[in-house]
Amino acid sequence: MGWVSYIASILEILLLLYVAMLDVATRLIRNDVCLVLALFGIAGQLASPVQLAQSLIAATILFVLLLALYRRGGIGGGDVKLLVTLAIGLTPTGLIQLLTVTSLAGGVLALLHLMMRVLPYPKLAPVGSSLARRVYAIERWRHVRHAPLPYGVAIACGGIWTILSRGF
Repeated sequence: MGWVSYIASILEILLLLYVAMLDVATRLIRNDVCLVLALFGIAGQLASPVQLAQSLIAATILFVLLLALYRRGGIGGGDVKLLVTLAIGLTPTGLIQLLTVTSLAGGVLALLHLMMRVLPYPKLAPVGSSLARRVYAIERWRHVRHAPLPYGVAIACGGIWTILSRGF
């Protein structure tokens, strides 16, 4: 892997960390970030048109499946957008790895959310509180109001794992 690919991988990881933080904070996944991730994925496969075609076909199939899941209320639109965006830059094996690690990270995220049911309900975090305390207070408040999981965090974990596993 050349230095350009190395820098692109670092930028992809930074973007995914940004997506995860933004999803926790706002429950939104921005279109412009997904567009940049998709462009990185396409640019990374320009040397192999066959691999790019396979990637685009796999991403299209994934989109159709996730769209059906979205229409039934099983997944958010931003999550569909982020998963398909990441699929554009992956081989079929990389896509399976992304979906596997995302599912495992999503399971951990769901367990954490279930554990919140038994944790005490905190008051709002005072000024100067640690980031962890502020996030806990807000997430607990959201949990009581049945807010959706920030599944973009699990998708970002899957994406980062997949990027790291393909090597630098």
